[in-house]
Amino acid sequence: MVKRRPGFSDQLGLLEAEAPETASSVGSEGHRGRMRARLLSAGPDAIADYELLEMVLFLALPRRDTKPIAKALMEKFGSFANAIAAPLNDLRAVEGVGEAGAAALKTVQAAALRLARAEVMERPVLSNWDRLMTYLNAVMARERVEQFRVLFLDTRNRLLADEAQAKGTVNHTPVYPREVVRRALELQATAIILVHNHPSGDPTPSRDDIEMTREVATAARALSIVLHDHVIVGNGAWLSFRREGLL
Repeated sequence: MVKRRPGFSDQLGLLEAEAPETASSVGSEGHRGRMRARLLSAGPDAIADYELLEMVLFLALPRRDTKPIAKALMEKFGSFANAIAAPLNDLRAVEGVGEAGAAALKTVQAAALRLARAEVMERPVLSNWDRLMTYLNAVMARERVEQFRVLFLDTRNRLLADEAQAKGTVNHTPVYPREVVRRALELQATAIILVHNHPSGDPTPSRDDIEMTREVATAARALSIVLHDHVIVGNGAWLSFRREGLL
Protein backbone atom coordinates (compact mmCIF):
# COMPACT_ATOMS: atom_id res chain seq x y z
CA MET A 1 0.00 0.00 0.00
CA VAL A 2 1.22 3.43 -0.90
CA LYS A 3 0.92 5.95 1.94
CA ARG A 4 -0.43 9.37 0.99
CA ARG A 5 1.90 12.23 1.81
CA PRO A 6 0.17 14.88 3.94
CA GLY A 7 -0.75 17.92 1.94
CA PHE A 8 -0.70 21.58 2.93
CA SER A 9 -4.25 21.42 4.30
CA ASP A 10 -3.30 18.49 6.54
CA GLN A 11 -0.28 20.33 7.89
CA LEU A 12 -2.34 23.46 8.50
CA GLY A 13 -4.89 21.43 10.44
CA LEU A 14 -2.12 19.94 12.55
CA LEU A 15 -0.71 23.38 13.34
CA GLU A 16 -4.14 24.69 14.26
CA ALA A 17 -4.70 21.73 16.60
CA GLU A 18 -1.39 22.39 18.34
CA ALA A 19 -1.74 26.15 18.58
CA PRO A 20 -4.03 26.37 21.66
CA GLU A 21 -1.73 24.11 23.70
CA THR A 22 1.32 26.14 22.70
CA ALA A 23 -0.36 29.42 23.60
CA SER A 24 -1.44 28.01 26.95
CA SER A 25 2.06 26.79 27.63
CA VAL A 26 3.57 30.17 26.79
CA GLY A 27 1.04 31.94 29.01
CA SER A 28 1.73 29.59 31.91
CA GLU A 29 5.48 30.01 31.58
CA GLY A 30 5.07 33.78 31.45
CA HIS A 31 3.04 33.74 34.66
CA ARG A 32 5.59 31.51 36.38
CA GLY A 33 8.46 33.66 35.18
CA ARG A 34 6.83 36.77 36.61
CA MET A 35 6.33 35.05 39.97
CA ARG A 36 9.96 33.94 40.06
CA ALA A 37 11.12 37.45 39.22
CA ARG A 38 8.95 38.93 41.97
CA LEU A 39 10.26 36.45 44.53
CA LEU A 40 13.89 37.05 43.59
CA SER A 41 13.65 40.82 43.35
CA ALA A 42 11.26 41.67 46.19
CA GLY A 43 11.77 38.72 48.55
CA PRO A 44 9.37 36.17 50.09
CA ASP A 45 7.10 38.79 51.68
CA ALA A 46 6.03 39.81 48.17
CA ILE A 47 4.52 36.36 47.60
CA ALA A 48 1.13 35.42 49.06
CA ASP A 49 0.64 32.03 50.72
CA TYR A 50 -1.31 30.58 47.79
CA GLU A 51 1.33 31.85 45.36
CA LEU A 52 4.08 30.16 47.36
CA LEU A 53 2.12 26.91 47.23
CA GLU A 54 1.66 27.43 43.53
CA MET A 55 5.41 27.88 43.02
CA VAL A 56 6.24 24.75 45.00
CA LEU A 57 3.69 22.74 43.04
CA PHE A 58 4.78 23.86 39.61
CA LEU A 59 8.26 22.53 40.33
CA ALA A 60 6.65 19.10 40.82
CA LEU A 61 3.85 19.45 38.27
CA PRO A 62 5.42 21.36 35.34
CA ARG A 63 2.62 20.53 32.90
CA ARG A 64 -0.25 21.50 35.18
CA ASP A 65 -1.90 24.81 35.98
CA THR A 66 -1.12 24.77 39.69
CA LYS A 67 -2.99 27.94 40.66
CA PRO A 68 -6.37 26.22 41.25
CA ILE A 69 -4.64 23.41 43.15
CA ALA A 70 -2.89 25.96 45.38
CA LYS A 71 -6.17 27.76 46.04
CA ALA A 72 -7.87 24.45 46.88
CA LEU A 73 -5.11 23.73 49.40
CA MET A 74 -5.57 27.16 50.97
CA GLU A 75 -9.33 26.64 51.18
CA LYS A 76 -8.89 23.27 52.88
CA PHE A 77 -5.97 24.03 55.22
CA GLY A 78 -6.08 27.80 55.69
CA SER A 79 -2.38 28.65 55.34
CA PHE A 80 0.88 27.67 53.68
CA ALA A 81 2.22 26.28 56.98
CA ASN A 82 -0.88 24.15 57.57
CA ALA A 83 -0.74 22.84 54.01
CA ILE A 84 2.85 21.62 54.11
CA ALA A 85 2.29 20.13 57.58
CA ALA A 86 -0.93 18.34 56.65
CA PRO A 87 -1.05 14.52 56.75
CA LEU A 88 -0.25 12.84 53.44
CA ASN A 89 -3.70 11.33 53.06
CA ASP A 90 -5.28 14.76 53.43
CA LEU A 91 -2.95 16.20 50.81
CA ARG A 92 -3.66 13.37 48.38
CA ALA A 93 -7.39 14.00 48.81
CA VAL A 94 -7.04 17.46 47.21
CA GLU A 95 -7.71 17.11 43.49
CA GLY A 96 -4.60 17.57 41.36
CA VAL A 97 -1.99 17.23 44.13
CA GLY A 98 -1.10 13.58 43.53
CA GLU A 99 2.05 11.86 44.73
CA ALA A 100 4.42 14.35 43.11
CA GLY A 101 2.67 17.39 44.58
CA ALA A 102 2.43 15.82 48.04
CA ALA A 103 6.11 14.89 47.93
CA ALA A 104 7.04 18.46 46.96
CA LEU A 105 5.08 19.92 49.87
CA LYS A 106 6.60 17.44 52.31
CA THR A 107 10.08 18.25 50.97
CA VAL A 108 9.51 21.90 51.82
CA GLN A 109 8.33 20.95 55.31
CA ALA A 110 11.41 18.76 55.85
CA ALA A 111 13.71 21.57 54.70
CA ALA A 112 12.04 24.06 57.04
CA LEU A 113 12.36 21.70 60.02
CA ARG A 114 16.01 20.96 59.29
CA LEU A 115 16.77 24.66 59.06
CA ALA A 116 15.04 25.34 62.38
CA ARG A 117 16.80 22.38 63.99
CA ALA A 118 20.21 23.57 62.75
CA GLU A 119 19.59 26.90 64.48
CA VAL A 120 19.00 25.03 67.74
CA MET A 121 21.96 22.65 67.36
CA GLU A 122 24.52 25.44 67.05
CA ARG A 123 24.03 26.99 70.50
CA PRO A 124 23.38 25.88 74.10
CA VAL A 125 19.65 25.19 74.31
CA LEU A 126 18.95 27.05 77.56
CA SER A 127 20.38 30.32 76.22
CA ASN A 128 18.60 29.87 72.89
CA TRP A 129 15.08 29.35 74.23
CA ASP A 130 13.16 31.41 71.66
CA ARG A 131 14.66 29.49 68.75
CA LEU A 132 14.00 26.21 70.54
CA MET A 133 10.32 27.13 70.91
CA THR A 134 10.15 28.11 67.24
CA TYR A 135 11.56 24.72 66.31
CA LEU A 136 9.26 22.77 68.63
CA ASN A 137 6.24 24.69 67.42
CA ALA A 138 7.15 23.86 63.81
CA VAL A 139 7.62 20.18 64.63
CA MET A 140 4.65 19.58 66.89
CA ALA A 141 2.01 22.31 66.95
CA ARG A 142 0.04 20.92 63.99
CA GLU A 143 0.17 17.26 65.00
CA ARG A 144 -3.33 15.80 65.30
CA VAL A 145 -2.40 13.24 67.94
CA GLU A 146 -0.24 13.60 71.02
CA GLN A 147 3.47 13.10 70.46
CA PHE A 148 6.07 12.79 73.19
CA ARG A 149 9.65 13.87 72.43
CA VAL A 150 12.83 14.05 74.48
CA LEU A 151 15.68 16.49 73.90
CA PHE A 152 18.95 14.95 75.09
CA LEU A 153 21.66 17.45 76.10
CA ASP A 154 25.39 17.25 76.75
CA THR A 155 27.36 18.81 79.62
CA ARG A 156 27.22 22.22 77.89
CA ASN A 157 23.46 21.92 77.32
CA ARG A 158 23.90 21.49 73.58
CA LEU A 159 21.47 19.25 71.74
CA LEU A 160 22.75 15.70 71.29
CA ALA A 161 19.51 14.29 69.95
CA ASP A 162 15.85 15.12 69.52
CA GLU A 163 13.82 11.93 69.45
CA ALA A 164 10.14 11.11 69.28
CA GLN A 165 9.56 8.48 71.96
CA ALA A 166 5.88 7.76 71.41
CA LYS A 167 2.66 8.78 69.67
CA GLY A 168 -0.74 8.34 71.23
CA THR A 169 -4.30 9.52 70.77
CA VAL A 170 -5.74 13.02 70.60
CA ASN A 171 -5.37 13.40 74.36
CA HIS A 172 -2.99 10.74 75.70
CA THR A 173 0.51 9.40 75.05
CA PRO A 174 2.03 6.52 77.03
CA VAL A 175 5.38 7.49 78.56
CA TYR A 176 7.80 5.13 80.33
CA PRO A 177 10.32 6.94 82.58
CA ARG A 178 12.75 4.00 82.55
CA GLU A 179 12.91 4.10 78.74
CA VAL A 180 13.63 7.84 78.79
CA VAL A 181 16.46 7.42 81.27
CA ARG A 182 17.86 4.35 79.51
CA ARG A 183 18.09 6.27 76.25
CA ALA A 184 19.79 9.19 78.00
CA LEU A 185 22.45 6.83 79.30
CA GLU A 186 22.97 5.35 75.83
CA LEU A 187 23.57 8.83 74.41
CA GLN A 188 25.72 9.87 77.40
CA ALA A 189 23.35 12.78 77.96
CA THR A 190 23.63 14.65 81.24
CA ALA A 191 20.34 16.53 80.94
CA ILE A 192 16.99 16.21 79.20
CA ILE A 193 13.98 18.32 78.26
CA LEU A 194 10.61 16.62 77.85
CA VAL A 195 8.24 17.91 75.19
CA HIS A 196 4.76 16.93 74.14
CA ASN A 197 1.90 18.57 72.30
CA HIS A 198 -1.78 19.07 72.99
CA PRO A 199 -3.73 18.79 69.72
CA SER A 200 -6.56 20.76 71.35
CA GLY A 201 -4.28 23.81 71.22
CA ASP A 202 -4.48 24.42 74.97
CA PRO A 203 -1.06 23.80 76.60
CA THR A 204 -2.44 23.57 80.15
CA PRO A 205 -0.99 20.43 81.80
CA SER A 206 -3.26 17.64 82.97
CA ARG A 207 -2.84 15.76 86.24
CA ASP A 208 -1.33 12.89 84.27
CA ASP A 209 1.17 15.29 82.68
CA ILE A 210 2.27 16.56 86.09
CA GLU A 211 2.52 13.08 87.62
CA MET A 212 4.47 11.68 84.66
CA THR A 213 6.93 14.59 84.86
CA ARG A 214 7.59 13.90 88.51
CA GLU A 215 8.20 10.22 87.79
CA VAL A 216 10.71 11.03 85.03
CA ALA A 217 12.44 13.60 87.25
CA THR A 218 12.80 11.02 90.04
CA ALA A 219 14.17 8.33 87.70
CA ALA A 220 16.61 10.78 86.10
CA ARG A 221 17.83 12.20 89.40
CA ALA A 222 18.76 8.73 90.61
CA LEU A 223 21.29 8.53 87.77
CA SER A 224 22.53 12.14 87.99
CA ILE A 225 20.61 13.23 84.89
CA VAL A 226 19.03 16.68 85.14
CA LEU A 227 15.47 17.26 83.95
CA HIS A 228 15.64 20.90 82.88
CA ASP A 229 12.03 21.30 81.81
CA HIS A 230 8.87 19.83 80.38
CA VAL A 231 7.33 21.89 77.60
CA ILE A 232 3.78 21.46 76.34
CA VAL A 233 3.19 22.80 72.84
CA GLY A 234 -0.25 24.00 71.80
CA ASN A 235 -1.35 25.71 68.62
CA GLY A 236 0.62 28.95 68.71
CA ALA A 237 1.21 28.67 72.47
CA TRP A 238 3.47 26.74 74.81
CA LEU A 239 3.88 26.17 78.53
CA SER A 240 7.07 25.54 80.53
CA PHE A 241 6.80 23.49 83.71
CA ARG A 242 9.90 25.24 85.04
CA ARG A 243 8.48 28.71 84.50
CA GLU A 244 5.13 27.71 85.99
CA GLY A 245 6.78 26.36 89.14
CA LEU A 246 5.70 22.80 88.41
CA LEU A 247 9.22 21.41 88.31
